[in-house]
Amino acid sequence: MSTTSTLSVLIHDQDLSEQLRFIAEKVSNQERITFDEGVYLYEHGELGYLGALANYIREQKHGDKTYFNKNFHLEPTNLCVYDCKFCSYSRLIKQKEEGWALTLQEMLDVVKKYDDEPVTEVHIVGGVLPQYDVAFYSALFTAIKHHRPNLHVKALTPVEYHYIFKKAKIDYATGMKLMKDAGLESIPGGGAEIFHPEVRDIIAKDKCTGEQWLQIHEEWHKLGMRSNATMLYGHIEKYAHRIDHMEQLRQLQDRTGGFQTFIPLKFRNQHNQMENVPEVSVIEDLRNYAISRIYLDNFDHIKAYWAMISRQTAQLSLNFGVDDIDGTLDDTTKIYSMAGAEEQHPAMSTKELVNLIKQVKRKPIERDTLYNVVTDFTDVVFEEDVKPQFYKLPVIN
Repeated sequence: MSTTSTLSVLIHDQDLSEQLRFIAEKVSNQERITFDEGVYLYEHGELGYLGALANYIREQKHGDKTYFNKNFHLEPTNLCVYDCKFCSYSRLIKQKEEGWALTLQEMLDVVKKYDDEPVTEVHIVGGVLPQYDVAFYSALFTAIKHHRPNLHVKALTPVEYHYIFKKAKIDYATGMKLMKDAGLESIPGGGAEIFHPEVRDIIAKDKCTGEQWLQIHEEWHKLGMRSNATMLYGHIEKYAHRIDHMEQLRQLQDRTGGFQTFIPLKFRNQHNQMENVPEVSVIEDLRNYAISRIYLDNFDHIKAYWAMISRQTAQLSLNFGVDDIDGTLDDTTKIYSMAGAEEQHPAMSTKELVNLIKQVKRKPIERDTLYNVVTDFTDVVFEEDVKPQFYKLPVIN
């Protein structure tokens, strides 16, 4: 049954509540759902229903295309001036014996390790330290672009930018322009967590507010540049907090159009101050992806990090609104593994990633950071996958 036919069935399904049938009709007509309808989906939408709506939207936007990119992570430090309760990655400065803090040359050495690899992006994110200031990151971005001009620099979240701009006594607009001039090309989506102060003040009190996070992205978008957005879900927040978070993103996107991708991040409870908070189920993961796809009608892409949620759940997510499963990380990040992610050594070859996507009847597309197609792997057969030909011997009577 086609996604359109499935939606028609839901619209006329008398076993569903009138509200769920009405929301299905709005999705069919490409009409925006409201805040209250978003909360209602969380409270009353069953997995199959939500998947049908989200997959319809996904296929309207992208068909069977599923995107990935070839990237590596550069993590300058895991030491941090902030003390986020959910974070398994960072260590306070007084715990420096448990951490690392790379020099500029050491960071460039990491980049140079990939000189002969067909990567298109370096993803730079880590802790916040005083010595990593505006001048330091400007020098780093410039040095990377000088060494490898075609390598896309996606770096730092508003958490870092708020800190370094405040320290330098410059406003966000001035700071983002300096970063762009130094070689920054896009901003990852981290540091968003949950915007609502009822939650943020408990789990991440000291760092930039939700409003400041949004302001920094807005200034970046005003420069004609692109960024991503995240949401940390599955801890102490309520459904209304999730929708409030997405509503604020949706409103900013209406104004600027600068966001590319929304990435729901699952709270993992190992090795942090919220170990007592149970993790949500895979079913809730899939419901959350689906509602994200339904609510954020003005976002082009929904991404699932396969390294965080497992390869199998990432495959399932492709039927619940997700059209991007990130990249071939090559075991260059500790952020996921230190939080107890499914993948403790997150590395996947291009062949593995392509086959992962093909196994669930989707079309694997390697993209660059800005979603330009690098290689369409739909019809690519890897050499070692070519089946040997067997010939029948003639029967001799």
